[in-house]
Amino acid sequence: MAIIITYRRTSRLSMRIAKNFDVHVSAPIGLPREQVDRFIDANREWIAKARQNTYERQKQRADFYNQLPLRTQAQCEEALKRLKLLIEPMVEKHSRLMGVKPQLVYYKPTISRWGQCDVKERAICFSAYLLLLPEWCVEHVVVHELCHLLEPSHNARFHALMDRYFPRWREARAETRRISQEDKE
Repeated sequence: MAIIITYRRTSRLSMRIAKNFDVHVSAPIGLPREQVDRFIDANREWIAKARQNTYERQKQRADFYNQLPLRTQAQCEEALKRLKLLIEPMVEKHSRLMGVKPQLVYYKPTISRWGQCDVKERAICFSAYLLLLPEWCVEHVVVHELCHLLEPSHNARFHALMDRYFPRWREARAETRRISQEDKE
């Protein structure tokens, strides 16, 4: 666990803890190293607490995703079968209501996003880990990705589409984040 100091165009000293527990310090260009070292020393208690919080968040995240075992081919096949049974009817229903049709729907065990839409290819990918969420939260992700076929960005028009096709989307997003302790879409 290293302390990495970067000098940049900033007006103040700041620090953050990286996922690997390194401390990243941003310092104004020209600030003496001794002043940076004093800042780090004065914040040793914060660093220890922040590293502990980072560790706990990572453990909580790992515990969540480990609920769905995907280590063997049989486990992956079973998850895919369950995922298709859950998501395909939702895609059909909402595609019909919204007047859109993805060219391809596929699944991956992604932990960085619940879903992803390639607008040019009209392809939607869903995370296998959606199986860990309540059905109404999964439906929110399905509608979210289908809305991207109508509006690629997360602008006001996109949010209006979400309000129209899945009015409880904000509640579903909050519940998904609460369950997984993760910010992603």
